[in-house]
Amino acid sequence: MLNKAPKLKNTVKRKMKSNINMRPASEAMIELLTLLFVNSLAEEAKAKAFEEKSATIRAQHLKAVSKKMLKKARG
Repeated sequence: MLNKAPKLKNTVKRKMKSNINMRPASEAMIELLTLLFVNSLAEEAKAKAFEEKSATIRAQHLKAVSKKMLKKARG
């Protein structure tokens, strides 16, 4: 196991208000949601690269897919 807290936990703790206590279950839920988002982003980027007949996933694929996914998430 890791001895240090991941950067995500530190970022969330630094940005949250001081009067809010965050339980370990909430921290775990945030990490899981982030991992799910990154996983789906990677899958979509892979599909985009395959559509363009590219052997590698490039920055342009990630940029296009992330833009589309964030628009979809906003509603």
